[in-house]
Amino acid sequence: MKEKTSQGELISDLDPSWKGLFRLGGISAALFVVLIATAIVLSIITPQPPASGGVATLKYIASHRSVYVLEQQLWLVPGLFAMIVYLALYIALRHLSKSYATLGAVIGGVAWALTLAIPTTSTGAPALVYLSDQYMSATTAVQRASFASAAETLIAQNNTVTAVGILTTIGLLIISLVMLKGVFHKGVAYLGIVAGAIGIASEALRVVLPSIYGIYGILMLIWFAAVGWKLYRLS
Repeated sequence: MKEKTSQGELISDLDPSWKGLFRLGGISAALFVVLIATAIVLSIITPQPPASGGVATLKYIASHRSVYVLEQQLWLVPGLFAMIVYLALYIALRHLSKSYATLGAVIGGVAWALTLAIPTTSTGAPALVYLSDQYMSATTAVQRASFASAAETLIAQNNTVTAVGILTTIGLLIISLVMLKGVFHKGVAYLGIVAGAIGIASEALRVVLPSIYGIYGILMLIWFAAVGWKLYRLS
């Protein structure tokens, strides 16, 4: 049985045995938004690490160790919740387009999984904490130089366009295109399409136009919030 809501949203009968996953997906989306939003606020109200310079970065971390560790976790842990959201989205949308629902969910879910497997963020990396500790305890100039060089490598990765970053935006775009066919309100689908398109551009132009990345980030958070609310309602 299918019914149309006043907003033109198509609601399809879903297997009730999945309601637990939908509920978990909704909660995961909320946690994703809260953690990322907290990370953004923390990055605004606290001094941020230098954009370049291994020595300067390692010294900064030594002076702001607790805040830096917390901020890195706030950027990375949401990847786990995003994976659950994409799994729930696949179950909710697979009857509309098995091929594209699978493609979008796999790309999106795997991309967020890779953010945990390759733990670097736009503001640094947890590995830099270890390098900072070693740098501060080093007793020779040669040792300090080696740790600073390793830090430079990680910093360069943060400032380089990566396949992981692009894949997260492509997954968002594909799964949002599937949403146009039903279950979710078309407004949520169009929001995801816009966010995905801007996200792809922001990843490609991160070095040239870093401000676009902020727009993508805000749109993505709104999309996750809307998707999470709908998934929770489906439960």
